[in-house]
Amino acid sequence: MASADRSAGEHAPAPGILRARYRRILRFAARYIVQTWWFELVLPRFGLARFAARGRTARLVRIAQRFHVLAVDLGGLMIKVGQYLSSRLDVLPPEITQELAGLQDEVPPVPFDQIRRLAEAELGVSLEHAYASFDPTPLAAASLGQAHRARLAPVDAGDMGYDEAVVKVLRPGIEQVVDVDLSALRRVAGWLSRVQFVARRVDLPSLVEEFATTSLEEIDYLHEAGNAERFAASFAGDPRVAAPEVVWERTTRRVLTLADVTAIKISDRAGLIAAGIDPKAVATEFAAVMFDQLFRDGYFHADPHPGNIFVTPVAPVAPVEPGARVGPAAVATDAAGPAWTLTFIDFGMMGEVPDGLRRGLQQLMIAVAARDAKRMVEAIRGVGFLLPTAETAELERAMTELFARFGGMGFAELAQVDERELRRFAIEFGEVVRSLPFQLPENFLLIIRAMSLTSGMCSSLDPAFNLWDAVEPYAAGLLRDERGNIAQTIGREALSVAGTAWRLPGRLDALADRIEQGRLVANSPRIEHRLAGLERTAGRIVSAVVFVGLFVGGILLRVDEPFWGGALLAVSVIPFLHAVFAGVFGRRGPR
Repeated sequence: MASADRSAGEHAPAPGILRARYRRILRFAARYIVQTWWFELVLPRFGLARFAARGRTARLVRIAQRFHVLAVDLGGLMIKVGQYLSSRLDVLPPEITQELAGLQDEVPPVPFDQIRRLAEAELGVSLEHAYASFDPTPLAAASLGQAHRARLAPVDAGDMGYDEAVVKVLRPGIEQVVDVDLSALRRVAGWLSRVQFVARRVDLPSLVEEFATTSLEEIDYLHEAGNAERFAASFAGDPRVAAPEVVWERTTRRVLTLADVTAIKISDRAGLIAAGIDPKAVATEFAAVMFDQLFRDGYFHADPHPGNIFVTPVAPVAPVEPGARVGPAAVATDAAGPAWTLTFIDFGMMGEVPDGLRRGLQQLMIAVAARDAKRMVEAIRGVGFLLPTAETAELERAMTELFARFGGMGFAELAQVDERELRRFAIEFGEVVRSLPFQLPENFLLIIRAMSLTSGMCSSLDPAFNLWDAVEPYAAGLLRDERGNIAQTIGREALSVAGTAWRLPGRLDALADRIEQGRLVANSPRIEHRLAGLERTAGRIVSAVVFVGLFVGGILLRVDEPFWGGALLAVSVIPFLHAVFAGVFGRRGPR
């Protein structure tokens, strides 16, 4: 193993290159943090909120576009960061998430001589001894590693029962690149966590550590091999799902050898039809399999994009003519059993759902299927999305409107809705969500990613695919399991009503006491609006706070970024003058 570590170190980027990479990431972050601070916090305090809002969409798109360029140029973890950010719908505006959604983990391959040296150092023998053949042309190249086709040596082939394999090899030096990228991300998170507005909404250091854990697991192929075996065990005996077998004799932390299970890519509709497989049946089965992983097993593939799933024919079926109507039963099964399986690969990113969260998600699914806004809000609170103090009346109203207007629609139907109406509702709904103290449970980001990819994949296979329809039968089964029988349900409801009736006199008495003592509080948006107007009279104090923030920020930033530090110090003069002289020149007589 010492020789393997020495080989990995030989191909590590030079320290100067790593330092330049670190500084480039920090410069990018500092530039756009300052820009966002100026437009979103400083200008509104000077009555220029409308001016700042006019160009907000263009600014956000520009930031996302420039990060896209940075990620593609740097590679390493930056592409993963972009993909991670594209799924953060809870904390990032849609202008950024949509722009980053198309970021693909495709980079130029590493020269084969470097791959050979690293693989031979890891395996302890030459490639010619380890494998009967090894294709120098990569099957795929990603930011963390690349894959090559190979044939197992006769001894290994005899033990495994097959000889065709795929060998994944880490990119030489990637561990050092990942360390640098994570160090830069931790520093940026530290900067942002000092901003109260950000700190109140999201725990950035924790998010970075969660991302770091996932990233470090992805560059440990022993961990991925264990994931592959655990996933296969979850579906043992299930003819719908398959996974590649691990060749442990040729697997280390930096080299992973698996059975070659390449088949029809799940997104290849033409290939599926030519093989006699109905894409609509595949969409339905794929959704069901993902639901089983999330809600039954609590262990799921968190990166189910088209490149990671094959449809493998396992029994001959009659080909399907293009455009012909084919029922799922006609192609999914025959007298001998299933005609095809869903074969998953790439188990570097897996998620786990604890029992408590899984039960909460089941309740959430039941609420969605029933279009029950109140129950959905209760489920959202139950799984830990909201802090206990959150006021959810507005969220419940927004959910009710969502179900009333768009409930039951598939993507094809949503495409027919007026874009302006969708955008208006999205803006209003987003404002409600952002006003609430949301906090995502551990690992829930991976659940969002998995379900988002599942929905998109199913819609590409079947444009009329409706996720609501896929959820409803699954939720109905959960509901039956939950209730057990109607008698139990009626009993629970009766107890609930009786409890409410028992507590009602006391609650009415407490309400009367509050009214008598003048302690009855009512929330009114108009009153809040007037209070916001009064808040603006404290402009001088706010200017003083902004001055201190800019001044201290400039001093801190001058160490690493003299230009931006000097710019902050210069800009701090504006709120300083306002704080000092606004009271002298802005006095008005009493009204």
